[in-house]
Amino acid sequence: MGHGGNVLEELMTDHREIEEIFGRMEAMTRGQELRSLVDEVTIELVRHSVAEEEYLYPAVRKHVEGGDRLADKEIADHGRVEKLLEQLEKTVADDPRMMMLQQLMDEVTAHLQDEEKNLFPMLRQACSRETLDDLGDKVRRAKAMAPTRPHTSAPDTPRANKLLAPGADLVDRARDFVTGRGKS
Repeated sequence: MGHGGNVLEELMTDHREIEEIFGRMEAMTRGQELRSLVDEVTIELVRHSVAEEEYLYPAVRKHVEGGDRLADKEIADHGRVEKLLEQLEKTVADDPRMMMLQQLMDEVTAHLQDEEKNLFPMLRQACSRETLDDLGDKVRRAKAMAPTRPHTSAPDTPRANKLLAPGADLVDRARDFVTGRGKS
């Protein structure tokens, strides 16, 4: 969850971890192990998204020319992914709707590639090393306090995330503890 390095290194390490989980998912069809992997990728994607919305996208708005448009696009991507995660969370391991996984993997993969190809180089060019390092620290702290389940009805603004995420995190972690979710 926390890897070290500047914000871009931190987030790209998250991207590789998510891709690795997707690879394991593609190797199986259905069953409880697949359900566990869906839970695992959900936890990682939600934490990652909350951290990006709290710190990365505000930095893009502030430092990158045309940053508002870019951040709005990325947040819209998150919204689509979060809806898919919420639908998947409600499915059992053998439910045919688990086939939404391919749509999820396609959406997330396109988002990750877009960030790494377009957004990250712009931010690297626009920010100092110190700014990127500081953002990396903030992103790691945000991921540690982020919820572990999708909350599609929650606002996706940095201020709202900072206020609501710790409470949602406590509720999510309590539910995860009781159900054993995310223990694989």
